[in-house]
Amino acid sequence: MDRAPTLTDAIEQHSIDYIPAEERHGKPWHLFTIWFSSNVQITAFVTGVLAVTVGLNLTWAIATILIGNLVGGLFMAYHSIQGPRLGVPQMIQSRAQFGFFGALLPAAMVLAMYLGFAIEGNVITGQALAHWAHIPLTASVIIQVGIPAVIAIVGYKFIHLSTRVVSVLSAVVFVILTFALGSHLPAHLPSGPAPTFSAILLAISIFVSWQLTWAPYVSDYSRYMPENTPSRTTFLWTYAGSALGASWVMILGALAATISAQQVGDDAIGMLSHQVPGLSSVILLAILIGIIPAGVYGYYGMYLTAMSAISAKGHGSANARVRTVFILVTSVLVTAGALLAKGHILTTVQNVTLFLLYLLVPWTAINLTDYYLIRRGNYDIGELFKIRGAYGLVNRPAIVTYLIAIALQIPFIDTPLYTGPMAERLGGADISWIIGLVVATVLYYGYSRVGSRSQVQGRTSGTQQAPAGAENEAA
Repeated sequence: MDRAPTLTDAIEQHSIDYIPAEERHGKPWHLFTIWFSSNVQITAFVTGVLAVTVGLNLTWAIATILIGNLVGGLFMAYHSIQGPRLGVPQMIQSRAQFGFFGALLPAAMVLAMYLGFAIEGNVITGQALAHWAHIPLTASVIIQVGIPAVIAIVGYKFIHLSTRVVSVLSAVVFVILTFALGSHLPAHLPSGPAPTFSAILLAISIFVSWQLTWAPYVSDYSRYMPENTPSRTTFLWTYAGSALGASWVMILGALAATISAQQVGDDAIGMLSHQVPGLSSVILLAILIGIIPAGVYGYYGMYLTAMSAISAKGHGSANARVRTVFILVTSVLVTAGALLAKGHILTTVQNVTLFLLYLLVPWTAINLTDYYLIRRGNYDIGELFKIRGAYGLVNRPAIVTYLIAIALQIPFIDTPLYTGPMAERLGGADISWIIGLVVATVLYYGYSRVGSRSQVQGRTSGTQQAPAGAENEAA
């Protein structure tokens, strides 16, 4: 007779360690609800508003939203394939490119991203909940922080289960809102002069960055899937959930901005709830629930990234107890940050997403180039957990490549905080993410294949395997 499940069975016991074959589970379509639920939510809606506030009419706003998400989604979805193949969290993989200690650099960038987005999300939903429920802002923020934190503490299975529920709820809500906002379309058809080329590129950059900022998360939620899961289906379900889900909601945001950009910026949730007066409370509650997945990923991802930065062990030594303590401490920091945050939320969203784009584009280029073009998916997993293993302490050429790519982006940056000289010559067009992507890919590939063939290719001779069977190769 099978024993009854216990609370321990429900709580994830793995940490940054390799997931063995006998514990793999899940189907490719589960990735759709993971990424659909995280994109079909209020923050994506507010991001879509930016297409109008940068100077685009509705037609061009829709075009840039589609282009940005469909292009950016390609990169994040390719990361998803790494999960079933390698069976480890996303940022652990960076040790193969940057070295054991070298990977601390991108890990620090990603931790800052997680913390920034967690605070930003709670500013949006915390203020809305406080206004709707007539409760103090402090209580509202604690509620918004607490629910995702609990789900993240329970771990992987509960995260997947919760996103299936949220996906259905969010889909119903945004279908209703699509019809409600669509009724305003005849009165807000595009008009006026064509937008500038710089405004078009700026908008595309914002939406590319939305997708690329998911890159450090992606394989965290596919790493339990069986290793023989088809790469094509893993890619397509991830891509559909993220790129198409975000495009839908962002287009609604652009439509809402043509109605009243100021109202959306000040109280996006309130504006949406008023579109269907008879169901405003239900819709408001559903929208608030929809923000939960992104919050969960923030806490869970911060934990995995922090462990990848400080832990040398790959056998689950940082287990559920450590995860609980870490997430509780982090939730206190996020609560304090959300209560102290000030300023117009649209400006905050734009500045944060563009800033993160400059840091994450070179990292994702290096990671994907290494996986698909250099090593072709062949990694010795055990060596990732050895301080003086086959991938070395610090891979200086990779770090130099990363920093050079960031530096070369600076002249092409165009933000409210800084405009580079090349961006000025291009009339304000921001192509920095293209520069970072191309430079990082070319330099890393060239270094790997030409400049230091013996150093890198010697480390690619190991085969992918569980830590228990890993061979200790020379660096």
